Amino acid sequence: MKVELFPRAEADIIRQFRYYLVDQDTPLIAVRFREAVIESISQLKAHPRIGSLFRGSISGLRSWPVKGFDMIRIYYLDGPSRLRVVRVLHGKRDIRQILSQEKLL
Repeated sequence: MKVELFPRAEADIIRQFRYYLVDQDTPLIAVRFREAVIESISQLKAHPRIGSLFRGSISGLRSWPVKGFDMIRIYYLDGPSRLRVVRVLHGKRDIRQILSQEKLL
């Protein structure tokens, strides 16, 4: 199965990594976060249906926590041949509002 990271998902990961690295001055946590995202996406790639369905504006959207960072979730769509990572968001953000503005092609 192929993994497609939407540009906003990539930006979300970079933003969170930068938050840990620069704003919190915790480089070890930043690296651990990056590795956890990679591991969590690999887990989803192998078992795409393990995530919970997210009831909102995007039909079929699922979510799964980043391992070790339970407040941060991966929002994705699974298809027959690819996993589409739409966003990677912290739970303190207005998730429904953010996802309602997503334009999927």
